[in-house]
Amino acid sequence: MGAPLAAFEPAYWAARDAYDRGASDLEFWSTVGDALDVRVDEATSARLTELDIEGWSHVAPESLELVESLAEAGAALAVLSNAPVSFARFAEEQPWTRHFSELLFSGDVGMAKPDAKIFELLLARLGAEPGDCLFFDDRQANVDGARAAGLHAHVWQGIPSADELL
Repeated sequence: MGAPLAAFEPAYWAARDAYDRGASDLEFWSTVGDALDVRVDEATSARLTELDIEGWSHVAPESLELVESLAEAGAALAVLSNAPVSFARFAEEQPWTRHFSELLFSGDVGMAKPDAKIFELLLARLGAEPGDCLFFDDRQANVDGARAAGLHAHVWQGIPSADELL
């Protein structure tokens, strides 16, 4: 976008919640651009969306190994992600998603973590009781939201910590 990182990051995160709740790619990038006095057209939005997806698409190999191990052991697995619709469509095509019985992306449903309603929706789709579910997230606010919804929830601190809880 041609803006310094120190200006870009606050503009990006200030607009991100609406994006994760269903705003279009163009709406999001235009909002970011407006904050930076940069005009964003469809082509620029498409390129920025592509770069954003690329930036969020890396999955650590050790995390994939854990997912595969849990799936092989018969664990029911789900993804609950605060992510825009464009990322949801990308993620659904990734090979690792075959291990999950439910992929729930905030942009598709117009609500996001830590809102209790998104946890309730996930539980309904899974046909699961909150106390039967273990939830990991890298943000304390989302862990707090999951706990408020009755799930066993922990801040993600890596594979060794997850192994202890599992």
